[in-house]
Amino acid sequence: MLRIEKVYKTFNPGTINEKKALNGIDLILKEGDFVTVIGGNGAGKSTILNMIAGVYPVDSGKIVIDSADVTKLPEHKRAKYLGRVFQDPMTGTAADMNIEENLAIAARRGKNRFLGWGITGKEKQVYQKRLEALDLGLETRMTAKVGLLSGGQRQALTLLMASLEKPKVLLLDEHTAALDPRTAKKVLDLTEEIVEKNHLTTMMITHNMKDAIRLGNRLIMMHEGRIIYDVAGEEKKSLKVSDLLSKFGEASGGEFSNDRMMLS
Repeated sequence: MLRIEKVYKTFNPGTINEKKALNGIDLILKEGDFVTVIGGNGAGKSTILNMIAGVYPVDSGKIVIDSADVTKLPEHKRAKYLGRVFQDPMTGTAADMNIEENLAIAARRGKNRFLGWGITGKEKQVYQKRLEALDLGLETRMTAKVGLLSGGQRQALTLLMASLEKPKVLLLDEHTAALDPRTAKKVLDLTEEIVEKNHLTTMMITHNMKDAIRLGNRLIMMHEGRIIYDVAGEEKKSLKVSDLLSKFGEASGGEFSNDRMMLS
C-alpha cells in the first residue's frame, strides 16, 4: 500500500543551518499494517510523514501509494490517497464551520466540487451514525460550530474526518500529544477501533513507548534520518520499554536522550 525507496531530504543545504532530515529511507507498508514510529527529537519522524503527504519535495528517491507514483505530485493532489491527523487539535478542522459541514468537506476530499453541492438528508444520517460511534454526544450537536468543541472532541472529529472516506494511508502525527492523559486514552482507543474496523494502513508517530508497543502490528525506530529498528508480530508484542532503550543504544551507539519520551 505504501512504498518508500531511498528517500533523502536535506533542509537548508549548503548553509550553517543544514539539516539532513532523511538519509536514504526504505520502507514498505502492506495493506492493513498499523506501524508505530518512535525516535528522539530530530530523528526524522515528522519529516517522513510530510514527505508522504507532499508537504515538501524529496531531494531524491520515490514514494508510491497503492501502485501510484506520487513522488512529484503536489500536496493537494495526494489528498485523495491520504488521511492525516496533526498534533494540534485546531489544525484538522474549520473552526467557523459546524460539525456536519466539516464532515461534508472530508467526504469530498479528492473529488471535484461544485457550487450546487449541499449536504443531503442521507449524508446527515451517515454522519450522525458515525458520530454516535465516537460516544462523545456529538451526534446531537451537528450544527454546532467546531470552534466550540474541546480539544479532545475536535481531535476525535478530525480522526473521523480523516477516515470517513477510507484513505489508502492514514498518517497520525503525535495526535494525542496535546491532550490530557484521560482524553488522550479516549482518542487512542478510538484510533485503534477505527483502524481495525476499516482495516486502514496506518503510520502513527508517538513519544509514548508503551503506546508504541501496545498499538499496531509493527514498530519502527528512527535516528538521524534512518530506520534503525523494525520489529513486528509476536516479537513486537513481547517488547518492553527497557528493550527499546537497549535497542536504541545498540543501533545508535549511544544512550537514548529525549525528555519527552522518557517522561512518557
